[in-house]
Amino acid sequence: MTATGGGRVLLCGYYGEHNLGDDALLQVLLQQLGSNTRPLITAHDPAAVKAQAPMATCVDRRSLPRVLWAINSVDTVVFGGGSLLQDSTSFKSLVYYLALIVVARLRGRRVLLWGQGLGPLRRPLSRWLVHALLPWCTAASWRDQQSFDLAKRWAPSLPMAMAPDPVWQMPTSAWTGGESIVVSWRPTPLLTRARWINLVRALDQLSSELEAPVVWLAFHHHQDADLLPWLDRDGILPSALRRRSTVVVPQSLVAVDAAVQSARLVVPMRLHALILARLVGCPMAALSYDPKVAAAAAMSGVPCTDLTGWFSTEGLLAQWRGCVDRSADADQLRFLQAQAADHARLFSRG
Repeated sequence: MTATGGGRVLLCGYYGEHNLGDDALLQVLLQQLGSNTRPLITAHDPAAVKAQAPMATCVDRRSLPRVLWAINSVDTVVFGGGSLLQDSTSFKSLVYYLALIVVARLRGRRVLLWGQGLGPLRRPLSRWLVHALLPWCTAASWRDQQSFDLAKRWAPSLPMAMAPDPVWQMPTSAWTGGESIVVSWRPTPLLTRARWINLVRALDQLSSELEAPVVWLAFHHHQDADLLPWLDRDGILPSALRRRSTVVVPQSLVAVDAAVQSARLVVPMRLHALILARLVGCPMAALSYDPKVAAAAAMSGVPCTDLTGWFSTEGLLAQWRGCVDRSADADQLRFLQAQAADHARLFSRG
């Protein structure tokens, strides 16, 4: 008997929010669950989710009462990828997911944490709650060693495994190179105006040296698409860089591949932008606003600058110049893909 039993499953995650990273997670999750599973998916925009899973039923993820009621109609609740047990988004978000665990277990449903990161948990109350409720879950797979180690301390009897982020299981494609610089940057409080200036100056100088257009890949439509106009309005964007820049808002995962295939360099800040571009074999240097990005960069052989520390325009330029036109190691990508497949074992536990 599988952990999902081939029955009705509630997939909980940041779905239907026009974030391509979560779209990729959902695609891999549906493949690992298989065709016998009947998914009920939490979604803000049901049309976006149904484009990926036409046969699925959706429930409004922003309505906790509706999601709690949906638990009555399923056998298993799956937390599908990302870092859902964290309080950096908000304490309210953490309480939302902990409430699902409590209600599901009280109703006798299985709770599986699939491809999860654990934390950050900045509040003492958050750490206490997760420590108390994590053992209530049925089984877990974690996407990084730090999350696995913490979970093992807090819930030593919980069956669990660790593997690279599930999105590494997406298909690879061919890098052609020769054209643009692609950045996938996001707003973050780590970057003050002065630090944005250092970052943008490095991009301006490199694009000038390479005579390369710059594609601003808005991976999260609502958060990232306005970043370039904001930098321009705030006087941070040099005029020459503005003329070379284009904002691309991809509407699908296929469009992400198309945007990065000819890149001479990709500089991602978002985790799943890093993974998807690396699966194309793109040359890359990452920017880490969160330990999950640094971990994925280290795992895939990508040089990385930690935005929580000090950095300079000159240091960034030296790193980026060394990465231009250097494609990914195909053997390393195949190894990561094989490891990431271990998340599927969560669904074969008795």
